Amino acid sequence: MCRWLAYAGPPIYLDSLILKPERSLVTQSHHASKGATAINADGFGIGWYGEKPEPGVYRDILPAWNDSNLKSMAAQVRSGLFFGHVRATTGTAVTKVNCHPFTHGRYLFMHNGAIGGFDRVRRSLMMAVAPELFPLLQGSTDSEIFFYLMLTNGLEDGPEKAFQATVAQVLQQMQGAGVDERFAMTAALSDGETIYALRYASDGAPPSLYYGIGPKPLGELGVSAQPTNNTCLIVSEPLDEMRDQWQKVPPQHMLISSVDGIGVFPFEPGT
Repeated sequence: MCRWLAYAGPPIYLDSLILKPERSLVTQSHHASKGATAINADGFGIGWYGEKPEPGVYRDILPAWNDSNLKSMAAQVRSGLFFGHVRATTGTAVTKVNCHPFTHGRYLFMHNGAIGGFDRVRRSLMMAVAPELFPLLQGSTDSEIFFYLMLTNGLEDGPEKAFQATVAQVLQQMQGAGVDERFAMTAALSDGETIYALRYASDGAPPSLYYGIGPKPLGELGVSAQPTNNTCLIVSEPLDEMRDQWQKVPPQHMLISSVDGIGVFPFEPGT
C-alpha cells in the first residue's frame, strides 16, 4: 500500500507538508504507522498547480527520503493545490511510469489500495479504456488503469459520476472473473480547482484517510500562511500527534474540497 496527501489553500512551499512536519510524507515513506506496511520505498511523486492549467509533476523510483532533488525543489516551489505520494508496490514493477500522481491534461490522480485479483481482470479493464486514450497508458498499475477508465467514463462531464461508474465497472469485472478478493482504495483527483477524495472498499473496510480543514492544521504544523476557512489537507495518516485536529473520512464516502466549501458525502457505485 501507499501513503499520500493532498492540499488546497493559500500557496505554501511544498516542503512545508512533504518534508517538515513531525510525521511528514517523507517520514511516512520509511515509518508509516497506519498502512499495510511501514515502508513505502518503491518510488514517489509530487504534482502541483502553478500559473498554468496543467499541473507540474516530479516522479522518481528512489525512496523519497533519499532524493536530494526532491528536497531542493520542494523548498523552492510554492502552490495552492498539490499532491504528494510515496509508493509501496502491490506487485507491479518499480519504474517511473508506475509512480503517482498520474496526469492527463489538467487532471492529477493518485491512489492507494488494490483491485483484488488484478491479474485476472487486468486485460478486460485495459480493453475497456477508450481507443483514443489507450495509447497513452504507460505503466502496469491498476491505479493508472482506474484513472484512464475514469477518463473513459466521462470524467470531463462530472468527476463524481466518473468515480461511481468506474468503481461499478471494476466490481462487475471482478465478479465476472470469479474474483473473491476485495477491492479497496483511497484516491484523490483534481482539475486544479477542486479536489475529490474517495475512501471506498468492497468489504466496507478501506485504507485510512483523514482530513483537516480551516487554518488550524497549518498552524499546528508550523506552516505560515494566510488563514482561510477553505484550507483543506487530506492525508493517509496524520502529519503530527495532534489528534483532535484530524477527522476520519468515513468508509464509503467522498470528500470534495473547492472554493465554495468542503463537504463529505456518502458514496455508492453507480452506472
